[in-house]
Amino acid sequence: MSKLLFSAAVSAVLCASAASAQTSDDARRAELLRQRAAIDAELARLDAAPPKPQAAPPAIAPPGTDEIFVTGKALPLTTGVSGQTVTTVAAAAFRNTPATTIADIVRLSPGIAVTQGNGPRDVGVSVRGSNARNGFGARNLQVFEDDFPVTQPDGLARFDLTDPHAYGAVDVVRGPSSARYGNYALGGAVNFRTRSGREIQGVEAGFDAGGDGYANLYATIGHATSGHDIAVFGSYVRGDGATGHTGYETGTLNALARFELGSGDRVAVKLIYNEGDFRLSTRLSYNQYLTNPYQQGCQAAATAAPGCGTISVLVNGINGARISQTADEGNLARNDRRTIIGTRYEHDLGPNTTWRTQATFDSRVVNQPTSATPFKGTLDSYNITSDVTHHGRIAGMETTSFVGVFYNYLDNQSYSFNKTPAGRNGFGALTQTVFGDVRNVGVRAREELQLTGRLQAIAGIGAERSILDVRQTAYSYPVGANPVLAFIPADRHFTNVAPEAALFWQAVDAVRLHARVGTGYGIPQAGNLFVTPAGVAGNNASLKAPRNTGVDLGAKVALGSTFKAELTGYYEWFTNELVSQSAGVNLLAYTSNVPRSVHRGIELGVSWKPLPGLLPGAKLDASYSYNDQYYTDFQERLTAGTVSKLLDRNGKAIPGVIPNFLNVRAGYDQPAGPLQGLGGFAELGYRDRFFVDNSNLLAMPSATLVNLNLHYAPPNGSGPLSRLSFYASVQNLFDATYVGAASVISNSLAASGAENPASVLANTTGSVYAGQPRTVYAGVKARF
Repeated sequence: MSKLLFSAAVSAVLCASAASAQTSDDARRAELLRQRAAIDAELARLDAAPPKPQAAPPAIAPPGTDEIFVTGKALPLTTGVSGQTVTTVAAAAFRNTPATTIADIVRLSPGIAVTQGNGPRDVGVSVRGSNARNGFGARNLQVFEDDFPVTQPDGLARFDLTDPHAYGAVDVVRGPSSARYGNYALGGAVNFRTRSGREIQGVEAGFDAGGDGYANLYATIGHATSGHDIAVFGSYVRGDGATGHTGYETGTLNALARFELGSGDRVAVKLIYNEGDFRLSTRLSYNQYLTNPYQQGCQAAATAAPGCGTISVLVNGINGARISQTADEGNLARNDRRTIIGTRYEHDLGPNTTWRTQATFDSRVVNQPTSATPFKGTLDSYNITSDVTHHGRIAGMETTSFVGVFYNYLDNQSYSFNKTPAGRNGFGALTQTVFGDVRNVGVRAREELQLTGRLQAIAGIGAERSILDVRQTAYSYPVGANPVLAFIPADRHFTNVAPEAALFWQAVDAVRLHARVGTGYGIPQAGNLFVTPAGVAGNNASLKAPRNTGVDLGAKVALGSTFKAELTGYYEWFTNELVSQSAGVNLLAYTSNVPRSVHRGIELGVSWKPLPGLLPGAKLDASYSYNDQYYTDFQERLTAGTVSKLLDRNGKAIPGVIPNFLNVRAGYDQPAGPLQGLGGFAELGYRDRFFVDNSNLLAMPSATLVNLNLHYAPPNGSGPLSRLSFYASVQNLFDATYVGAASVISNSLAASGAENPASVLANTTGSVYAGQPRTVYAGVKARF
């Protein structure tokens, strides 16, 4: 990746700002007055109307507001979801923070747990434990940006795709949601919303710097009129992690343009481009982590300090002798490129009916010498949806009717190799190729019925046909013999149906209650299909599609502008959850189904201004998640030599799931006077201990982290400084050493047939990353 490419991209954004900044004061004043008049009129209408769970049909927005560009009268794709448990985190919560990863945003929502991903910028996001077993990216969760999909048809999304500085809000949709989002929505969905051109209306540019070589240069240019809204974001970021051989350089371009073509036609165009170069460390055993959490002194295996992780590399890259290498010697890395281009067209077929069609192209090109078996591949996908929304009446009751069709396709061309001692470019002989495609096609329907002014009923259903047509060629290289090729075809078909129903009741003006039953489903990934339960290469044809059915009961309370809270309890029944198991010593790990398990918990979010009269700028925000998840029908077979044993895991906690996750932020922002714009907060985050094995023998310890933040954004009219804002932040104030992430590890048997204790499991490598130690950040942002 060329640094010049991204430096030039950011420079282009900054230079282009000159023309936009020349808008005359008179034109700007007229535009603001028009917006204010529209807002005043809308507020007057809301004050005069009785509260409703959802207004249907939506009113046509007045000129000069964003709504004409977003969805018109079509049913929202993710933003403003009705009939779900949803939390929106607004930009005010993270605007004056480092926001080095999206963990700084989504952890403010109940139901979310975040862990370190596979690399210093990657983040694992788990909604109700949905992604707890995965060591990188996101599974069992649909991810969107500005309502465009960034989860590919094989179910994988990555959270290091773009810079959090681009976002204006994040919507977290929780609970099984396949009726609305299709495959992999067992945990729900996340929609990242970039800032609009109307919000920016000019240029914003900033620079952040911090410990471990962190630096981020970014800029956004935006412009909007009554007929268009355009925003372009660019950034170049680098950083060296605290752990040995970690770091990254990555550049991002992110743009959204929306146009009103006429009174009944709207178009949106989306572009995301990200290229990154990442240095990776190895995951450690728990004992290695205790000895040397940040992997210091691990440059060479021959002279490595205690606690250093290593990989085993073939000397000739084909067969025979092996040597050990540290991450530094092997130069473990990722060099990935992602390009997403999407367009959305809406046409009003009549005053109450809107047709919408959306198409997205998503290209993921990966080069990943991350382990002893480097991986390369090109995974291009196409996603097309088309739907109709109609607003009408049934027996005098307002209704919103929705029906849509969808199709997505992934072309998988990937290769795995043996690694040689020759560093990052040490690609040896092929170990396997995987070619083929994943196709999903289906239909969705939904009805939202306003039973009374305060009671709303929602019902929906989705049906999907999925086809995995993939072919693996496995290569082995016996010493002194010709290579052996094993061709394994896998042609699997799955049909899934997901219904849902919900009731929303505005009990009183300040209290809204809801009850929901939803379902979710997924399908196996291609890599799950090529190892049999015997631990050898073959078609794993017995795998079934995972499914879940969940019940949500919840309430939202709003007491004016001083107190808001949401409380949800959920209970979900899973069938055929996918897990990885060890077939025994010197055998391959394989994927199997857990017949039944239960996921249940409580989610709480609070936003409170405790002393609005005395301290109007004081605010307390908190989010809490409790997850109780366990197997109810699971027999796991362990093998050691000639000994094989079937172990009952019923009642065992599902590994990787953090039972309690808490985030509390207490802050103050001066609303008026000579110190207006000055503020800060103290933040406490707590994550509970959690198990990493199916037998619940080895647990990672709990952790409590404290962050401090001070920021200053001078008000308009306060002189030259009014165009600037500043912040300083200390993350992990007390420099706690904690487990940032721990992959699930396999249990094992001793020669006697007894299960090995935690002391043995603590030596299992490939699991633990240390979290970030105390780090200081500071930043400045200018507006033009």
